[in-house]
Amino acid sequence: MDATDANILGLLRENARSSFSELGRLVGLSTNATAARVRRMEADGIIVGYTVVTGTDAPPSAGGLEVFIDVRLDAATDYDAFTASIAPIQHIVDAVHMTGSYDYLLRAFVPDTRTLDTLLRRLKKECGAAQTQTRVALRSR
Repeated sequence: MDATDANILGLLRENARSSFSELGRLVGLSTNATAARVRRMEADGIIVGYTVVTGTDAPPSAGGLEVFIDVRLDAATDYDAFTASIAPIQHIVDAVHMTGSYDYLLRAFVPDTRTLDTLLRRLKKECGAAQTQTRVALRSR
């Protein structure tokens, strides 16, 4: 998944009923090229069904952990590359570009601490995170 795919996904999150033609116009691709990218994201499980279903739409699994991960990117990692690399990670439901000492705040749902550890290792090994700080939600409302 590249920056163009992430851009298409963002547009579909805003309006999942956008036509391939409109999406293509907004991202600078032909209708056919846009359709091929959307179909590939469907085949890869990034887009599920006929509407875009993002992690923020899905309820957290019962008994799991809601975590907030501050991420500082390493100097060689581009912001677009980072967002593209985390897009397929099912546990991450939101990524906010922040000001301050960290670059991103990620919100994720994981079933257990072992999965959280795997996620944190993946962020550092594959996604360009130089440093992370994790907080676990005790309860919400």
